[in-house]
Amino acid sequence: MLDHLYRRATVVDGTGGASYVADVGIREGRIAVIERGSHGRAAVKAGGRLGERARTEEDADGLVLAPGFVDPHTHYDAQLFWDPYATPSMSHGVTTVVGGNCGFTLAPLDPARPADADYTRRMMSRVEGMPLSALEEGAPWDWSSFGDYLDALEGGGIAVNAGFMVGHCALRRYAMGADAVGGTPDEAQSRRMLALLHEAMDAGAWGLSTTQSDTHSDGAGDPVASRHALPGELLALARAVGEHEGTQLEAIVAGCLDRFSAAEAELLVGMTEAARRPLNWNVLTIDSAVPGRVPHQLAASERARTRGGRIVALTMPILTPMNMSLGTFCALNLIPGWGAVLALPVPERIDRLRDPAVRAELLRGAASPEAGVFRRLADFGRYVIGDTYTKENDGLTGRVVRDIAAERGTDPFATLVDICVADELRTVLWPMPTDDDPASWELRRQAWDHEDVLLGGSDAGAHLDRMCGAPYTTRFLGDCLRGRRLVPLERAVRMLSDEPARLFGLRGRGRIAQGWCADLVLFDPGRIDAGAATLVRDLPGGGARLDARAVGVVSVRVNGVETVRHDVVTGAVPGRVLRSGRDTETVGTGNF
Repeated sequence: MLDHLYRRATVVDGTGGASYVADVGIREGRIAVIERGSHGRAAVKAGGRLGERARTEEDADGLVLAPGFVDPHTHYDAQLFWDPYATPSMSHGVTTVVGGNCGFTLAPLDPARPADADYTRRMMSRVEGMPLSALEEGAPWDWSSFGDYLDALEGGGIAVNAGFMVGHCALRRYAMGADAVGGTPDEAQSRRMLALLHEAMDAGAWGLSTTQSDTHSDGAGDPVASRHALPGELLALARAVGEHEGTQLEAIVAGCLDRFSAAEAELLVGMTEAARRPLNWNVLTIDSAVPGRVPHQLAASERARTRGGRIVALTMPILTPMNMSLGTFCALNLIPGWGAVLALPVPERIDRLRDPAVRAELLRGAASPEAGVFRRLADFGRYVIGDTYTKENDGLTGRVVRDIAAERGTDPFATLVDICVADELRTVLWPMPTDDDPASWELRRQAWDHEDVLLGGSDAGAHLDRMCGAPYTTRFLGDCLRGRRLVPLERAVRMLSDEPARLFGLRGRGRIAQGWCADLVLFDPGRIDAGAATLVRDLPGGGARLDARAVGVVSVRVNGVETVRHDVVTGAVPGRVLRSGRDTETVGTGNF
């Protein structure tokens, strides 16, 4: 008997091939039968018998059945302990998440140094925007090795499938202690770091993630541990990755935000060459105002191929704004001259922001060449006011700062500061995107055709009250079906499912095919979309995060078990911790 039967579904199978109508049956977590063109009740071939019954059935006439989506860049490492449903990603059809990115993981931790756990929590809070109280109260922190961490996650039960890279920062901290920040490992420490990496991959880590980005600082404001690594250390770790089945590399450098330097490009090429494994980075930004950025960034991929490697750029198919605030750490702190002011206690910060001379100095820093990519944040008239907290600011939510400034007869930056000061700097600010023009969307469509570009980069699980990238799957599908229609549905589904699954070598996932895992999403093509991001307070410790409803998603199944029905989680936790080698196969750099 089948466990479940979809009748008359429009199957978009993930291969990019034309859709077709079929009955699809599930048994023991896998797709057991696919009967094309069947229109009668339970007209299914299974085990050579016709008409096999199913425990449950549903009429999927007019609905699309697609493989579950794979999000290649998340930070659900901690959240899955208090939220096994990986919300909101799973509601938007994501059935497999990849964590442990950007060099940051919660393991390994040296049991002889209990303070390392606190250091890790504070680093994750600062660099990935996870409330410290949620990290402290929501996870057990009772592991030592990376394998212990995976076992703890698996033992608690999760609703999605999840695989994890091991973070360079954790390896360095374990091997070097406090010297990981600012130090160079001696021979013994280097051996220990390599041993830890091998041990993690033996336990199922998908490979190594690392960061050299100058935007990544720990809880004390110091550059995170991996930023102190010299190229030789990174290449040695990359070679170790290549000794294990089903592994990958992920790396972030400062140039990911704008343009790789020659040294950064050479480092990325050298790492994938040394490992003979794909390396992915996050995130390729596309803007018609900077038309040369994309070819410059993808030149590293082309160079890697000539040397036996592969570099894959992740890019988002939707606009995902990140909100700003003068009250908490955000990208505004990274503008030259702003960090010192925005780090002051709030009362002193307000006094300084009221000073016209300070405002003028901040504007000079924002316009300086040293501001680099952050100069785009300095068009303050284009900010939209989000949540406000005082009567004085009633009615401003949703309004554009330049319009408010015109009414008040003040300049935009002064207007923005005055609004924030009235809220004691709690005002939420949303910068309007500058890359929402037709030319930018055409550049995106062209970039998606490149063999080394992959959709993804949601950062789901991180920057919880600042951005909500998790709904990119449903929003993109809605755009393909009823919006810009830049790619057909069949290709869009493949870009969200099979392409990331093949990059990571997922065994039996990413397609609807007989014998493959029944990770499935059933949706209404006339309604599929994502609602607006809204702030909810449901984190351990009472912290806030942005959430977004899924629209038009009828059902999500993970390993054959329904986990979401009409945007409501069922409570089932059929997900698996996917381990390298067992659940992933080696994807060599010449396999494409």
